[in-house]
Order: sequence, then structure tokens, then C-alpha cells
Amino acid sequence: MTIKTEIAQTIVDPRAYADRDRLDAAFTELRHNAPFDIAEPEGFDPFWVASRHADVLEIERRADVFHNAARSATLTDKAGDAFVQFVTGGERNLIRSLVQVDGQEHKDLRALTFPAFTPKALKVLEEQIREIAREFVADMLAKGPEVDFASEVAFLYPLRVVMRVLGVPQEDEPFMLKLTQELFGPNDPDMNREKKEVPPEQVMQLMQQTMLDLEGYFGEVTKKFRANPEACINSLIANAKIGDDYLTHRQMMGYYIIAATAGHDTTANTTAAAMWALAENPDVLAKLKADPSAMQGFIEETIRWASPVKHFMRTAIVDAEVGGKPVKAGDWIMLSYHSANRDEDVFEAPFEFRIDRPIHKHVAFGSGPHVCLGQHLARMEMRILWEELLPKIDTVALAGTPKLTQSSFVSGPKSVPIRFTLAN
Repeated sequence: MTIKTEIAQTIVDPRAYADRDRLDAAFTELRHNAPFDIAEPEGFDPFWVASRHADVLEIERRADVFHNAARSATLTDKAGDAFVQFVTGGERNLIRSLVQVDGQEHKDLRALTFPAFTPKALKVLEEQIREIAREFVADMLAKGPEVDFASEVAFLYPLRVVMRVLGVPQEDEPFMLKLTQELFGPNDPDMNREKKEVPPEQVMQLMQQTMLDLEGYFGEVTKKFRANPEACINSLIANAKIGDDYLTHRQMMGYYIIAATAGHDTTANTTAAAMWALAENPDVLAKLKADPSAMQGFIEETIRWASPVKHFMRTAIVDAEVGGKPVKAGDWIMLSYHSANRDEDVFEAPFEFRIDRPIHKHVAFGSGPHVCLGQHLARMEMRILWEELLPKIDTVALAGTPKLTQSSFVSGPKSVPIRFTLAN
């Protein structure tokens, strides 16, 4: 069965990801009537869409069958795919990061930084992160009673934390934020490089220009830290070896870029979405203020609710079966984390924000070998921010209409105007 044309066009349209009702209606239709079927939107090669929680989990965990690198690991139209192959000499991805590799190469690359992102290793950073959180909370309270929480807090706080962990100077943070937004929001006129609507055939070209800026920056980072190593992630990447050899240029640049962009943008999106949810659910704010033990449930629900990574793609490398349907070697598959995290078979009343759900059922961080490396840091950042902020405010309400980024890959609120009152 082929997915209805209207639905297929919706799930590839970046504008749909800025319209919650439109997007949720499309994926609800898929979960109920075509949970694992083929989409054939105009301008794209056909691909399967996994919209159910169970199918997304199954594909994630069968990493020996469903690979990231065989084709683009993110949704790309035919024109974009042709451009990437042209500029890379036949590769299907602009960069070669943890997201775009499989098997032993993925294991080797992941092992280089995995020890630095365990809960035990991150514990030593807690006080530093808390100091950063206090700075941003104090700044917000001083600016109040109205602020745009997304642009003035949620974008900047995790950026500061991650740049500190990486070893990026504070004066370079605006540059890194700009390039991150260009990379993840190429279809959004507020975020992309041109700051205007751009035709689809130009999107990948703009992304490549941003990649070149990032490569130029991190080329200098490599020189700096090979000459004078320091205790930070960028120094670790610059000096990392697999066997006796340094990482290749593509491996190293991919590592820098994924750490410096996805490392803060996904947390920023989730943090902004959390404040939006609090503004719409005053009972949740009251619960958190009265019962600090509810914090873990709140954090996990905001991650489910935001699902900042909307999808990844996988490619079957052998014939297989998913959801009772035959998948052929070479078939391309969209894993919709947004839809899986709203699966009615797993989450009761999935469109309600509930902080008492069973912990860790969502798939926002993925699963299997490619599960998010920075998930523990993200949880820590969010927990600390809310621990510092919530005791200091009494009420919060929307002071305008929130706006979402137009992006089918990584997206969330780009504006959350709020009005708050201080606690006594």
C-alpha cells in the first residue's frame, strides 16, 4: 500500500513541522491506517515510513540489517542527494559523523568519547553547570516580567554548557549558534543562511556553505589542541586515534560538528518546549514546586513532548521484514520519533502533557547502538536549570503565540514569549 499523496507531501514539508496540528493529524492518520507503508512524495525517492513505536524500536535495534551510511541518514530530496554525491565524490552524506557510520567504524568512533559522557564522568561537571544555570536564571529574572524564553534562555544556556565541555571560548558562542541554526533550519527564513525563503534545490548548497565554515573553524581547533592538548572534548577529538592513525579529515570534522551542533540544539528545543508546556499547564508547575521528586517525570515528558529529532533514515542492506511487510535490500526507511512518541498503543492520551507517565518509554534519544551519546548530559542540563528556576517563579503564562522552526529533521520552538511572576 502507498501512503496517500497528501500525507506523503505533509511529512516531507518543513512547514508542516511548524504546525503541530497539521503534523500530528498526518502521523495519526499513518499510525491508524498505514503504520508501515511507502511514501512517494514529489521530488523524493520512495521510502518506507515507520510511524509506530514498536517498528521504530525494532529497526533501531536491528543495526546489522538497517544501516545509516548506505544512503542519506536524513531525509533528502533527489536534487539534494545528487548535489551531495557531486561535492563528496559519491558519498551520500555531507559529513561522516557518528550518525552516518555503521558497524566497527561506529563502535571505534563512539568509544573515543563515550567515557566522557557517562553519568559518573558528568557528575564532576554538575557544579559548573549549576553556576551557568544560575547566571541565566538571574538574567531572566532581571529582564522580566516578560521574556522570549526560547531565544533568551533556552537557546543560550545549553549552548554555554556544551561549548564549555567542548573547549570553545565564550566569545565564539554567537558564531556557533548562528551556524547551528543554519545547519538545522535551512528551510526556515528566520534561521537559514540567507534569512529568507529559499527554493528546495538551494537548501543543500546553503548547508554545504555552513559546513565549510564549520570545517574552517575546527581546522584551527585541531592545530591548537594538537600543539597544546587540554582536558576538553575538542582536544580529545583532535588527538584521537583508531589504532595508530589519527581520525581521517571527514571523521574528525564530522565528530566536531555533531558535538558542537546537535549537542546543544536538541536540548535547547526541549527546554523551550518545556516552558511552553508549563505555561499551558499551570497544574504541572504547581506540582513541581510542591513535589521536587516529580522532576524526573517532568524531564522525561518534556523530552517525549518535544521529540526534537523528528526523524532519521535507515537503509536495509539485506531483505527483511518489518511490521509483517517485506522490505528489500536497498529500501530507504524514515523512523519518525515524533510519531512514535505519540503512539496511542504506548502512551495513554499522547497529546496531553503528563508528568506521571512510565519513565523511559519514549524513543526521543533513539535506541540500540546509535542511542544518543549525550543523553545523560542533556538530562542533567535540564534538571539543573529547572531546579534553579522553578523555586524563583510563582506563575508563568504565554505572552504571545509560540513559533516553531520549519525543519523536518531537528526542530522545536524558536520563540516562546512568556510572562512570569516572582515567588514570594
